[in-house]
Amino acid sequence: MTAPVYDTLVNILVEQFEVSPDKMTGETVLEDLGLDSLALMEFVFALEDAFKLRIPEDKLDPTQSGISLNQLTKIVEEALQTPAA
Repeated sequence: MTAPVYDTLVNILVEQFEVSPDKMTGETVLEDLGLDSLALMEFVFALEDAFKLRIPEDKLDPTQSGISLNQLTKIVEEALQTPAA
């Protein structure tokens, strides 16, 4: 896991979704951030825009329970390493 990817995730949550940084650690799961399902989808779109990539739905369904910020960071890192089709 790289700090720049994780830091970008946190910055998006703080700046665009007004999540307190105090509520977030690597082990924090998405549903514990107080975002509804629409906000979670918007968060995924914001991630894709920030990193200029597309995250396959089989890798990340924001309504799937238990995805932590660390896991999300790994998903983004893997997507960054995968060549676009």
